[in-house]
Amino acid sequence: MIGEVDAAGRALLDLALKPAPDADDQIIRAWIDTGFTGDLVLPLSVIEQMALPFMGAAEAILADGSKVNLNVYVCYIQWFNDLIELEVVANEGDCPLLGIGLLQERDLQINFRSKVITVT
Repeated sequence: MIGEVDAAGRALLDLALKPAPDADDQIIRAWIDTGFTGDLVLPLSVIEQMALPFMGAAEAILADGSKVNLNVYVCYIQWFNDLIELEVVANEGDCPLLGIGLLQERDLQINFRSKVITVT
């Protein structure tokens, strides 16, 4: 899987997401966030546009140590050769975030000089 580093130095990867196993893929560009221990954060606007099913709420600890309750939705991702069901956290931001939950069994290489990201 190949991504890119943008002009601002953000590591970006295109993800093939779907609201149900038999739905069409929707390509979402996500920032790789190694400080996020979950799988995926999506803006509420993207969740609503994709009509992702609501799963419930989960408590999360933010970078500043504060605890918040966040809504969680179900989403499917084509991750290498597997279709995986994910719990997606909603936020009010503008940018999808890919956390280390999906990267733990993978190799991530970010080459800032060539602006190429490789996930294997």
